[in-house]
Amino acid sequence: MSTLLSARDLGKSFPANTLFEGVAIHVESGDRIGFIGPNGAGKSTLMKILAGLEEADEGEITRRRGLKMAYVEQDDLFPDDATPMSAVLDSLPPGEDDRVDPDTQAAIALSKIGFEDFDRAVSTLSGGWRKRLSLACALARDPDVLLLDEPTNHLDLEGVLWLEQFVQQTAMAMLFVTHDRMFLERTASRIIELSPAYPGGTFKVEGNYSEFLRRKDAFLEAQAAAQSALANKVRRDTAWLRQGIQGRQTRNKTQVAAAAERRDELKQTKGRNEAPSKTTAIDFQATQRKTKKLLALHSVGKTMGDKQLFDSLDLVLMPGQRIGLVGVNGAGKTTLLRLMNGELQPDSGTIKQAAELRIVTFSQHRGTLVATQTLQEALCPVGDMVDYRGKQVHVTGWAQRFLFEADQLSTLVGNLSGGEQARVLIANLMLEPADVLLLDEPTNDLDVETLRALEEALLTYAGTAIVISHDRWFLDRIATHILDFEGEEGVEFFEGNFTEYEAYKKKKYGEESVQPKRLKYKKIQ
Repeated sequence: MSTLLSARDLGKSFPANTLFEGVAIHVESGDRIGFIGPNGAGKSTLMKILAGLEEADEGEITRRRGLKMAYVEQDDLFPDDATPMSAVLDSLPPGEDDRVDPDTQAAIALSKIGFEDFDRAVSTLSGGWRKRLSLACALARDPDVLLLDEPTNHLDLEGVLWLEQFVQQTAMAMLFVTHDRMFLERTASRIIELSPAYPGGTFKVEGNYSEFLRRKDAFLEAQAAAQSALANKVRRDTAWLRQGIQGRQTRNKTQVAAAAERRDELKQTKGRNEAPSKTTAIDFQATQRKTKKLLALHSVGKTMGDKQLFDSLDLVLMPGQRIGLVGVNGAGKTTLLRLMNGELQPDSGTIKQAAELRIVTFSQHRGTLVATQTLQEALCPVGDMVDYRGKQVHVTGWAQRFLFEADQLSTLVGNLSGGEQARVLIANLMLEPADVLLLDEPTNDLDVETLRALEEALLTYAGTAIVISHDRWFLDRIATHILDFEGEEGVEFFEGNFTEYEAYKKKKYGEESVQPKRLKYKKIQ
């Protein structure tokens, strides 16, 4: 393999904080490098620096002569009047290769991605197809290195499976920022975590996500042991230095300096070891009601516009169930949640709730958030105290529970990141005791540590949770049942987690049943 790019001692800071420093990265042909880390660690900034779109404050990058790179942003933004063909043509650098006709170049890229109608309005494309169009714009440039920032965000399961296939079958080197652990498991050849928990700010592992977890656990155990050993040495140093002024005056100056170095090293090691423990503290309240049947759907049918989403759907919700809803965007998952909470009425059939049933909803569109409110107003609309489980908690302490600092309380909600907005919604959900939690894409924009905290909260929640998610690792951890809106025989209800459901489908219907149905990626030769 040939070296495409080398970076060493990269650093980037803003007035309020240092994102990272001393970062070294080596990219070779065929690499599949996944970047992970807490929100705000600087992953997207690092990608832009590697792509040449931003400057590092320090360090240097060496690129192979003639290296072509393409960067696909998180958000797929196109002009209102764009078509797939015009979008790709507009993305091509002028005069990059006069030997190739731009229209032909664009058509080839669109065809490989699976587009058939090059003149369709981009405004009519789903999120998944807009992501594919962004990839077509990048591929048209025939890059040696492709950089993807949160490529699975807001994709449905069909889109994620397609993207997985795309990454596995594409020859070029790829770097991607993602919190999708199953995507990392199935595609990454190397994982780099950016976090203050590590010396130098990064932890690198050759292998997939499972290998990364094994190596990370071993590293953190070694770090904890190192801290304990250092603490013992510092205690001995302190006792030694306190043996009186007369004795201290005759001490070897080198030993005194070494003791000071050990104190500094202990402080740094302790700070790094405490970094992973700074996670969102999520804990949902159940009402503890004993009702066995919370909500029952009988022969429910619903049509939206001219599309029938489901017909004769039967489902009974009982305490302790955690049901994962999967299927392509537009299949009816969100509509089902709106039927359950009474926002919509069924066209046919009945929905019966237990008496005084308490349902709390998390909306993927975050419609309950007001962009012009401050963070404090969003977390605590009245006064400065929050009532949580019968206790009064000051808004500053409540905010810190969700990794917000006191100086952020005056920040407008509209200026918060997607992950920060999601944490605000989760905070508000925790204030309401619920028999049933309806969670529509709660994992979007959350970093891995917050995802793990959300998983643990749902595993200990005594009520019923209905969760729409395309995060397969998340569904494997929390789901007791899967409701598939694109089952082989209509809407299909399965007892088990996502991987168990996939195994069931493979056994019953064959390998094709777990592959993207609407598009197989056309391999680039």
